[in-house]
Amino acid sequence: MVGMTDEERAAIDHVATAPMLAQVEAWSAINSGTRNLAGLAQMAELLVAAFGTLPGEPALVVGNAAQNVAPDGTVTVVEHGKHLHLVVRSDAPVQILLTGHMDTVYPVDQPFQTLTTLPDGTLNGPGVADMKSGLAVMLAALSAVEASPLAPRIGYEVVINSDEETGSFSSSALIAAAARGKIAALTYEPALPDGTLAGARGGTGNFSIVVTGKSAHAGRNPDEGRNAVVAASDLALRLFALRSPTLAVNPARIEGGGPNNVVPDHAVLRINFRPADHAEIARAQAALDRVTADVATAHDVSIAVHGSFNRPPKPIDPGAAKLFALVKECGADLGLDIAWRATGGVCDGNTIAACGVPVVDTMGARGGAIHSPDEFLIVESLPERAALSALTILRIAQRGAL
Repeated sequence: MVGMTDEERAAIDHVATAPMLAQVEAWSAINSGTRNLAGLAQMAELLVAAFGTLPGEPALVVGNAAQNVAPDGTVTVVEHGKHLHLVVRSDAPVQILLTGHMDTVYPVDQPFQTLTTLPDGTLNGPGVADMKSGLAVMLAALSAVEASPLAPRIGYEVVINSDEETGSFSSSALIAAAARGKIAALTYEPALPDGTLAGARGGTGNFSIVVTGKSAHAGRNPDEGRNAVVAASDLALRLFALRSPTLAVNPARIEGGGPNNVVPDHAVLRINFRPADHAEIARAQAALDRVTADVATAHDVSIAVHGSFNRPPKPIDPGAAKLFALVKECGADLGLDIAWRATGGVCDGNTIAACGVPVVDTMGARGGAIHSPDEFLIVESLPERAALSALTILRIAQRGAL
């Protein structure tokens, strides 16, 4: 605890006036599931208007093309919503990055579409924690910073993407470019209900592996066929055997096959890897290359691998430790006991950390049960977490370093 200056106290007072709850209610009433392009467009326009109150001109950016492998093995380009990008004071001596996402996991036909205030005062609704409230917290903190005499010392970029929930394949290059040259980054995934932050994160790799065999009659001439489902199953078992305490392997689905009297000539294996460190990525990638070649030979099939290790692990390196220490210090001055712990989940913080930029990626409001109809927001945490962000940003501005 170091105690707050008058400028910092003024910023905290400013945060308390922000209309965060009203914003969360309005934004969460819009279905912005990753594949709901109309809903994402509506959400994006509201965010342009909201973040347009800050200096700079928010732009809606078309991201990179991303691919999808259909159950029949066909590879198509997937359309994504546009991503919001805002640059403020690019010539300021201290530069940071703030990121969030406007998409949710709830598709337009999901029954869970309404908001309910629960008896304990929490708000239940789609995306209220993950992360419509995080966007409101980010905006409130930046608005407080802009009202401070310290504002000219700090510049920032804001990236709010539309595809985080499906892996940020369209927006990861935009995020990586925005991270360059930044002293630190804050991302607005929700904190846990008790305020605990995510520390180290593992990485992730998602793959769709297309197996092509040869059809034949299952009774008359089965040996002339090449069973793609059997080959995909063998592949799943061999890859599953790679798991270790630092590498989770989840063969999630095999698609393919047809009538019982036909040797199936097609299958798609969907598989997820969760490496704890970069060494496990290298081991898993080498094994994936080796095992697919071995299975192709053993079963006389052809195999095409689609996917990548799209989010590398995020360790707590010295830079990240300094940023966490600063957030903890700011929390102490606000009467908050900030703690963090490792998690198996991934987010855009992984991408930022891979660029060598220290990041705390759970600066959003407190909430829980995300990705389920029980998702909830602890409403009283909105000003609390916005104050934490504002104070953190101002201290980075004052010190010019972590």
